[in-house]
Amino acid sequence: MNRPRLFLVTPPVFDTADLAAQLKQAFSGGDIACVMIYMPGAGTKEVQAAASVLVPVIQEGGAAAIVYGDTQAAGRSGADGVHVDSSLEDVKLAVESFQPDRIVGTGGTKLKHDAMEWAETGVDYLFFGKLDLPEKDAAHDRTLKSAAWWAELFETPCVAMAGNALDTLGDVAATGADFVALKDAVWQSGNGISSTIAEANRILEAYPFPEVE
Repeated sequence: MNRPRLFLVTPPVFDTADLAAQLKQAFSGGDIACVMIYMPGAGTKEVQAAASVLVPVIQEGGAAAIVYGDTQAAGRSGADGVHVDSSLEDVKLAVESFQPDRIVGTGGTKLKHDAMEWAETGVDYLFFGKLDLPEKDAAHDRTLKSAAWWAELFETPCVAMAGNALDTLGDVAATGADFVALKDAVWQSGNGISSTIAEANRILEAYPFPEVE
C-alpha cells in the first residue's frame, strides 16, 4: 500500500438488498480496502441478518468486512473483523478473542493519551472522526489534526473520516492517514456510486506515502 486507501462506512439505517446492490456498484469503481457495516441502533439479530448478506458481497469485492460494535454478529456472520469503541475494556476483550485471525479496530477517543492507551491493546487501526455526527462538506479540523499527529508518530495504522464533498478529499489524504473513510459522499452521490469511487481513488493516487529507506 503506497497511498491512502478507501474505507467505506455504511449509512446507519439501510435496506439490506439495496445496500448490497450499491456495494457492487462501489466495487466496480475501483479499490476499496474496508467496509464497515455501521448499524448503531440495531440489535445483534438485526446486525447479524444484514451482515450475513453484506459480508460475502464485501469480501467478493476484495475488501475487509468490519462489523461495528457487535462482536457476536461479527463472529457469526463471517466478517473479517469488528470495530469496538464502547470502552477500553471492551477493546481489550475484542483483541483477545478476535486476533490474530481477525481485525479489531477502535476510535472515538477524545484525548491523545486515550488514543495511545487504546492503541497499546494491539488493535489493527485507530479511527479518527465521529461516526455519529452529521457530515459537512469537509473533514472536521480535529480529525485532520489528530490523523496528521498520529500518522507522523505511530506505527498503528489510522483511518481519517472525510467530509461528504469529494473535492475536500485531498485534505484528508495529506494527513498521511493510511485509510480515508467515506460515508455520505458515496451513498448520497448524485454522480453514481461507481464514478464516485473512481474519482476518490484518482484523488488519493496523488498522495503517495514517502518511500522508506
